[in-house]
Amino acid sequence: MILVLISGRLVSGWGVRIVVFFIERNFLLRKRVLYFVYGLRNAVQNCVWLALVLIAWQCIFDKKVERVTKGKILPYVTKIWVCLLVGTLIWLLKTLLVKVLASSFHVSTFFDRIQESLFNQYVIETLSGPPLVEIQREQEEEERVMVEVEKLQKAGATIPADLKNNMFPKSGRVIATPRKSTVSTGAKSPMFSKVMSKKEEQNGVLSTLDEKIQGSAGEDEAMVQITSENQAKAAAKKIFNNVAKPGSKYIYQEDLMRFMREDEVLKTMRLFEDGSEQKGISKRALKNWVVNAFRERRALALSLNDTKTAVNKLHQMLNVLVGVLIIVIWLLILKVATTHFFIFLSSQLLLVVFMFGNTCKTTFEAIIFLFVMHPFDVGDRVEVDGVQMVVEEMNILTTVFLKFDNHKIYYPNSVLSTKPIHNYYRSPDMGDAIDFCVHISTPIEKIATMKERITKYVDNRSDHWYPAPAIVMRDVEDMNRLKFSVWLSHKMNHQDMGERWARRALLVEEMVKIFRELDIEYRMLPLDVNVRNMPPISSSRLPSNWTASAA
Repeated sequence: MILVLISGRLVSGWGVRIVVFFIERNFLLRKRVLYFVYGLRNAVQNCVWLALVLIAWQCIFDKKVERVTKGKILPYVTKIWVCLLVGTLIWLLKTLLVKVLASSFHVSTFFDRIQESLFNQYVIETLSGPPLVEIQREQEEEERVMVEVEKLQKAGATIPADLKNNMFPKSGRVIATPRKSTVSTGAKSPMFSKVMSKKEEQNGVLSTLDEKIQGSAGEDEAMVQITSENQAKAAAKKIFNNVAKPGSKYIYQEDLMRFMREDEVLKTMRLFEDGSEQKGISKRALKNWVVNAFRERRALALSLNDTKTAVNKLHQMLNVLVGVLIIVIWLLILKVATTHFFIFLSSQLLLVVFMFGNTCKTTFEAIIFLFVMHPFDVGDRVEVDGVQMVVEEMNILTTVFLKFDNHKIYYPNSVLSTKPIHNYYRSPDMGDAIDFCVHISTPIEKIATMKERITKYVDNRSDHWYPAPAIVMRDVEDMNRLKFSVWLSHKMNHQDMGERWARRALLVEEMVKIFRELDIEYRMLPLDVNVRNMPPISSSRLPSNWTASAA
């Protein structure tokens, strides 16, 4: 039995690993399948282990041995094994319940964001390193040196350790490494990087990450952590200089072809604001993309950490309830509990419900709001009761928000579930409007020229705006001014409110410039002023901009 206890755990672990391996090979991109596989494999392993132990117990200690021992000890041991097996089965059902409840957002919400973040990381890593031709040349050189080393070793030569460490060249790719016990996806091979990325996103081990960039050739190989937007901008500059041709202001498709395959190049071009085959990728667009990738990865890491915390808290709450249920079932199996005991237990349970009923109701509503409705994630910009805030922290009972001045606001989740919540991050590309007035006597020709120039500016800024804005005359006010509105759409939502106002400010500045060049202005209606009496002038002082007349 001791051998069964030890080897049964090993055999069940091997069996579970083999099953997980084949599921990975066939369901690598089935996000829900792998999510449940990785979440339930430990509980399944325990169930299989105890089932093997119970079977071995029944086979070893048969009825003959029970008759010899007069049936005093073995039946109780058998019941104990049954209790353990039933307890693990109930624990498995509890884990499955939590996974089903959490999968409504823990998988579906984050899977696409994790894939996008990993691809962005792969792009940064690839474009910061040498071209594919140089990588192949390095690999061939490494293989040739390895062959020579093996020949020398077979001949009896001893190679110093320092020489081994300095024998092979090192690439200068930008990689993302974990802060604490997390996974790095910095692999040299693109295919290997993609496969590892897919596995890592299934494991759900992505947490707070630091982006790192390695110096270019000829510089110190010390790693510089990208922990701020300024460092992300510096990394973008190095990547641009590494990919673009000398003296070029844009990165074109043929430049990317030196680093990636054609399908990856097309997908990469679509990531940038002004990335088209004809226009290329400007240094400004690359800088904005790297900064946004840094922000998104940081927000995603915080979301996964806080989500994991919420799931763990839910686990802890259910652990207590399931533990009580298992104890009750054990008492029934061992026939220790009597009818009077259960009557006493039910009376105590009614007392607990009376005392904590409202708390249980609030907790249940908060769990439904957090795991089923799930209207936001950490880092999302939302609007509640007309106030714009950023989600700072998500817990079971409360959610912490930050206002524009870093003022923290704590909202109970039970209260948030009753309010309409506007989520800017999950919104598609959003629109904007600019209102202005011109004088009613402005010529039609000037108005037409104004519309044409505003439209031309918006069309030229295709990295900021969708083309063809709507410029409409909305109203006549006070019989002396015409009210116009410019309705146009950003190529982003309003999650980054600072970027939204920066783009809008550039458009307003251009509109002011157009108004001045066309001499378009607004004049108030003339007013009749009748002066009936003036006090005598007792001072000879005049305003500074007046000139005294000789009279």
